[in-house]
Amino acid sequence: MARTPSNMLPLGTTAPEFSLEDTTTGKILHLPALKGKMGTVIMFICNHCPFVVHVNPMIGELGRTYQRKGIAFVAISSNDIENYPQDAPHLMKEKALEAGYTFPYLYDATQDVAKAYDAACTPDFYVFDTDLKLVYRGQLDDSRPGNGLPLTGSDLRNALDALLAGTPIDDHQKPSIGCNIKWKG
Repeated sequence: MARTPSNMLPLGTTAPEFSLEDTTTGKILHLPALKGKMGTVIMFICNHCPFVVHVNPMIGELGRTYQRKGIAFVAISSNDIENYPQDAPHLMKEKALEAGYTFPYLYDATQDVAKAYDAACTPDFYVFDTDLKLVYRGQLDDSRPGNGLPLTGSDLRNALDALLAGTPIDDHQKPSIGCNIKWKG
């Protein structure tokens, strides 16, 4: 299992715009319409990565908890489905239903959105404020498949709690670690 770290997009970066298909509804969704009242979490995930499989229960839980508080959650898969067919949109829909996602699971067929966000791995987490300025990027927490540490979501949770409280978010942020995004050709 590859261990690729996040590229750590500079804090303050404006969220790149996108229009992508939601695999659960078939609708094209646009970033401005997805933006949360209090902030927005954009995460790059996929179906097959063991790191994502490991954190799926926590991202589902955090989505349910923080969506009620005005934080929007958006998941995006950018993997090459020709070489990784288990990440195809129809299987993304199945995964979203199976995992109980309460947020859109979008497919980035061109991989342009992943490139715009400088995403490197799955999972890769980005938190934007109400103006869609980046305030957090990095890991969910220190838990990884097989390392024995409990899955808590503490790093992402702390960032979201600070955002909601209007207090500074610690700028010492650890990169996420996961499988590399499966780039085309």
